[in-house]
Amino acid sequence: MLFVFRFFLPVLGNIPYFISSAALLFLVYEYLLLYSTSNGIFAVRSMAERLSNGDDNTIRIDLENNYPFTVKLQVIDEIPHQFQKRDILFALSMEKNANTILRYQLRPVKRGLYEFGVINIYVNTTNGIFSRRYIMGNPKNVPVYPSYLQMRKYQLMAMSNRLSEVGVKKVRRIGQSMEFEQIKEYVAGDDYRTINWKATARKGQLMINNYADEKSQQLYCVIDKGRVMKMPFEGLSLLDYAINTSLVLSNVALGKQDKAGLITFAETISSFLPAEKKASQMQYILDTLYNQKTRYLESDYERLYIHLRRKITQRSLVLLFTNFESLTGMRRQLPYLKKIAENHLLITVFFENTELVKFIAKESNNLEEVYTKTVAENFAFEKRQIVKELNQSGILTILTAPQQLTVNALNKYLEIKARQIL
Repeated sequence: MLFVFRFFLPVLGNIPYFISSAALLFLVYEYLLLYSTSNGIFAVRSMAERLSNGDDNTIRIDLENNYPFTVKLQVIDEIPHQFQKRDILFALSMEKNANTILRYQLRPVKRGLYEFGVINIYVNTTNGIFSRRYIMGNPKNVPVYPSYLQMRKYQLMAMSNRLSEVGVKKVRRIGQSMEFEQIKEYVAGDDYRTINWKATARKGQLMINNYADEKSQQLYCVIDKGRVMKMPFEGLSLLDYAINTSLVLSNVALGKQDKAGLITFAETISSFLPAEKKASQMQYILDTLYNQKTRYLESDYERLYIHLRRKITQRSLVLLFTNFESLTGMRRQLPYLKKIAENHLLITVFFENTELVKFIAKESNNLEEVYTKTVAENFAFEKRQIVKELNQSGILTILTAPQQLTVNALNKYLEIKARQIL
């Protein structure tokens, strides 16, 4: 434009040349500022070696500015395609020779292998004329395991007696376990009925018998992988809810010195892990649950009964995670459930349709909604009828919302331990 003006105004003389030369020098200077430093920006991504399914997992990016001046950055992390997110972008300024940490969270809803890409960083000077791209890090595959974060949370709460904070009830102990542990000194609050008079006479002070909870009882989590467990709630399938809860229950059982085992089945028995209480058992359970996938066939309960009869000879607590959507579907499997309940303490766990419950709670505004709501209430009634018929057959049941599955299953297990039902 200056040269155009100079054509009409010769008085401008060499001013356009001077200004153009200064602008060119400024551009060269800006370019050299960005590209004269070979390693101007350093970045590294860090995370756990495996992610926890259904939980918020923290991803951390450490940034280091090696430029001798303040820069503006745009950081784009290439996250796995399973998340379907394109908004992991950070815009920030960094002073010279500064360090900073970026954090964000990812919540996977499927188990499996997730591939992280590289970290793309676009660097600008404060004037923003040029932009330099840095590609940091290497692609990395990270497995997503069942919810071990939830397992650890319940484990820590159990150790600090804070399980009531997440809804786990304290159950009053009925009766007295007869598994003798030791003789100890009487302290205020101890049951005077357990005073050991012979030991008291020898010691010259009150001594009582101390009894421990019965140990080495067997707990089996049996997970149905048929098509009924494919239904999703809040991103997670019913199968994943059952897997996460099985992990927590197994960990709590091992903490109480019980034996924990695992069975998964559909039209065939997919996996069988005998109940043990050895230190490595939780890792075996975790690895087994990692590879489980929903099958699209109807589950074979007759095959399950035969397998339990052959493989498990000791009376055990069996938690069966399944989903009966209709009374007819339950009645087809009821003969096999009764046979399992003859040899073991069977708890059948199935799910409320929370979306159906929300729909029933809404007011109807027209005739069509009245009809639809009536059908929905009929489905909800069938669920309650299923509970009633199972209880009449001597089978314990848990009908729960998927989000409350872990708490309700844990409550039932602790109740059985406290009341010594097994």
